[in-house]
Amino acid sequence: MQQSVRKLPHKIADAWRNHERRWKDHQYIYAVVSRRSRGVSIGINLNPDKGCNFRCIYCQVNRSIPPRTQRVNLEKLSAELDLILEAERNGSLYADAPFDGLVPAERGIRDLAFSGDGEPTAFPHFGEAVRIATEARRRFGLNSARLVLITNAAYLHKPRVREALGNMDENNGEIWAKLDAGTEDYFRRVNRSNVALKRILDNILDAARIRPIVIQSLWFRMGECLPPEAEIAAYCNRLNAVLSAGGRIKNLQLYTIARDPADRSVFALSNDELDRIVSEVEARVPVPVETYYAG
Repeated sequence: MQQSVRKLPHKIADAWRNHERRWKDHQYIYAVVSRRSRGVSIGINLNPDKGCNFRCIYCQVNRSIPPRTQRVNLEKLSAELDLILEAERNGSLYADAPFDGLVPAERGIRDLAFSGDGEPTAFPHFGEAVRIATEARRRFGLNSARLVLITNAAYLHKPRVREALGNMDENNGEIWAKLDAGTEDYFRRVNRSNVALKRILDNILDAARIRPIVIQSLWFRMGECLPPEAEIAAYCNRLNAVLSAGGRIKNLQLYTIARDPADRSVFALSNDELDRIVSEVEARVPVPVETYYAG
């Protein structure tokens, strides 16, 4: 169901929409105020080169702008992670906007999230990055903080990724897997990947048989066109197929565009338009739904 949140100051609402993946002079580690995490989320960007196997039509990453760096230096990533975790622990993180707008109950790190300018599991040393994050989480006593992988699910079947997911499972890990379509045609139009939708669905099912996962789905207008009713029905059928085959879905995150995409032919849904989709999904799929609007 829709989550109730307090009315936030404008600068916090702006932070929700901006989600700038930079903190100070860091190359890989940043902090955001996250609606879905309900507080401070520490981002780990394993794709500073903006490399991704999806080219989602709604993506906010502008790949026409050259990246600041092409490679991930894991030693530097580890040092940056320690610096930002120490800044949160000693309170200096909250001296700057937008974090200075958080009331005490909203402070504290909710998660360390592998989320950046591309697909995290495409990074060849994803397992090592997970190890660095798990060790930092233990060193800083972040026992309640989750390790979150935000993923398009295309590589979850790879042995090196499965091994890293096992490490995450032992450290309060959670998979947030993207699923924006119910049919191959719509998937091609929205996510523009050379990976087949069947591979995504198979990977989601395999992962969800091992641990409960979260499904993230973004709905939007293409020009003047709303998501087709048949597509929403097909999407629901895909989710029910995962459940009937033994997959566990913790919840669905249904949302629309909150930050300006690089492709200006797509637009956010109104609250009413998104609510209509949410109502249909809730009626068809026996999984809790969280709703996130454009503003």
